[in-house]
Amino acid sequence: MRGALSPLRVGVLVSGAGTNLQALLDAAREPRYPARIVLVGCNRADVAAIGRAQSAGVPVCLVDRATVPERVERQRHLLVALRSADVELVVLAGYDEILVPEFVAAYSGRILNTHPSLLPAFGGTMHAVAQALEHGVKVTGCTIHLVTDDLDNGPILLQECLEVRDDDDVASLQARIREREHRLLPRAVSAFAEGRVRVEGRRARVIKSDQ
Repeated sequence: MRGALSPLRVGVLVSGAGTNLQALLDAAREPRYPARIVLVGCNRADVAAIGRAQSAGVPVCLVDRATVPERVERQRHLLVALRSADVELVVLAGYDEILVPEFVAAYSGRILNTHPSLLPAFGGTMHAVAQALEHGVKVTGCTIHLVTDDLDNGPILLQECLEVRDDDDVASLQARIREREHRLLPRAVSAFAEGRVRVEGRRARVIKSDQ
């Protein structure tokens, strides 16, 4: 297992508060955790995620929308930074841009994303929680999946569901989904680092660590 070797080098892309980034930073503090966050990439200068990275001593590559307005150019800057940091796995943790094909190809099979729904339901949107409420679903959840050029349609690694309460609004439901994401995302990164992810076509399996 890779966990017995050098930790997997992970780059995390963020655009907001960075709570999923914090979950990964907290997990990586454990000596036995098989991955380390070596770079955080961000496309917004005024977000809390930058402070979380700086507090943890993790370098930040800021490519702000205001100064680099073209998405392709922003992501090329990020790619250069990720490669310079020898990043082996990229994690999208609340990153609010669709990756361009050049980026996906550069890290093909090595990009994870977290989405606040049980994909394929409510994919391809930044408003999955609101849409779930509008549709009156009784169960929703979160998904960790591999990123492909087909938006929110890559092989699914992990999912966790939760009941939608009658008195839920977007904020309350989002908060409970986020709690699940904070558990699942470190598990997914750990499984990837330890070589326990098997992808067969559209299907992905996570092998138990004791096998």
